[in-house]
Amino acid sequence: MGKADQYRSLSDEELTARIAETKEELFRLRVQHATLQLTDTSQLRHVRRGVARMLTIERERALAAAGGEEA
Repeated sequence: MGKADQYRSLSDEELTARIAETKEELFRLRVQHATLQLTDTSQLRHVRRGVARMLTIERERALAAAGGEEA
């Protein structure tokens, strides 16, 4: 089971909460990177992509709820 499947199994409220938590984590990582405290800089990429995955799923759900009127 891929990461996207894990996010798809969450409810809308849980997904929104997870997005907020992950954005906060990304902010903390950026601060650590700016202050030269982050040793594994690949974390930035992984967290950023995780946020993108969750936002994509959130957008898909919004389009499905709207009946696919938007393209």
